[in-house]
Amino acid sequence: MPVKSPAAGDLEPIERASRDEIAALQLQRLRRTLEHAYENVPHYRRAFDAKGVHPSDLKTLSDIARFPFTTKHDLRDNYPFGLFAVPRQQVARVHASSGTTGKPTVVGYTKNDIDTWANLVARSIRAAGGRAGDIVHIAYGYGLFTGGMGAHYGAERLGCTVIPMSGGQTEKQVQLIRDFQPDIIMVTPSYMQVIIEEFTRQGLDASESSLKVGIFGAEPWTDAMRRDIEAKAGIDAVDIYGLSEVMGPGVASECVESKDGPTIWEDHFYPEIVNPETGEPVADGEEGELVFTSLTKEALPIIRYRTRDLTRLLPPTSRAFRRMGKIVGRSDDMLIIRGVNVFPTQIEEIVLQHEKLSGQYQVQVERKGLLDEVLVRCELQPGVAAMATADVEQIARWVQHRVKTLVGISTRVEVLMNGSIERTLTGKARRVVDRRPKG
Repeated sequence: MPVKSPAAGDLEPIERASRDEIAALQLQRLRRTLEHAYENVPHYRRAFDAKGVHPSDLKTLSDIARFPFTTKHDLRDNYPFGLFAVPRQQVARVHASSGTTGKPTVVGYTKNDIDTWANLVARSIRAAGGRAGDIVHIAYGYGLFTGGMGAHYGAERLGCTVIPMSGGQTEKQVQLIRDFQPDIIMVTPSYMQVIIEEFTRQGLDASESSLKVGIFGAEPWTDAMRRDIEAKAGIDAVDIYGLSEVMGPGVASECVESKDGPTIWEDHFYPEIVNPETGEPVADGEEGELVFTSLTKEALPIIRYRTRDLTRLLPPTSRAFRRMGKIVGRSDDMLIIRGVNVFPTQIEEIVLQHEKLSGQYQVQVERKGLLDEVLVRCELQPGVAAMATADVEQIARWVQHRVKTLVGISTRVEVLMNGSIERTLTGKARRVVDRRPKG
């Protein structure tokens, strides 16, 4: 599979800057952000005062650890516009989370914020190998979710032709890919799997489509899934990272020439990794919870936002900025099964290792008496004919043994015909169903 290397002229000067230059810019912007938040957001003034810190206390970048965290609860407690740092009349657009576990988290953007966002998504698409004139098929959902419009504005800013398909209507997705011949697709990795399945269902080979690059985000995915999608679709699959509370897609993005973890656009976001239990910073290279402070946002400056994503900071490679490792899971998605910490991505890695299994899976957890019981449901590859019961049971035992050996928990395993597990057509796949009593 060809890997594109950018010409030096394709990069912005800051993407080739020294670490000293980047740090100086970050410190300048971080001071301005803290002042902006303290002066214009009552929540931050109270939180800073309660911590006994003032924006003037930031002398070095490491001093950010003295300032309070922001959590999703803070956004919900200040619903809808309580964290905005500009008058509502200056807010050009509002996005929000789905709010499935309570009030949605609401974020606002000034015209400058939207301009910055478009520039960073354009930078991300360029890092993935996209160039002006490419056709970009966007299958992220549009609306309050940041994915669709974030990708859309960025692709247009780069000079691409945009197909604003949104999610769902999988047969039509395939039809438009065949008819419009896009070069790039932007979508969740789990829905890309569904699109590939639809190619197969129609008797088509997804690897023969016009697509050259897939830019996948909005949910954790593994290198095993990358290899599976690349093999089946004949594309370069790269990871884009973002979350609405920090901006949306484009906070970080992989470079196609290295595919070694999303490069964080550190000129606009200051990253930290902290111990998820204590909140104390850990060194680069150590695993922990990712925390972001925005450096240029006007409408909603975000200070030390706890993403709940578990990863680590890595040194620069293709760009001057640091990278983040693959998200191993979310601290709030982690399952504790009989004292063992389990992430859905661990199950995904195992399922994708078997040649007869597709990447579709679901983990169901129930409590029987005093013990937790885990059922792993997985599917055969598209086009695999019904198998003898003994063969299906052999695959199930293989998965069961691998989970026990590599993850450390006992499970039941169901191997189903392709299409048996519910597909999510407009967003993130539902990988975990936890039916245990709450509390």
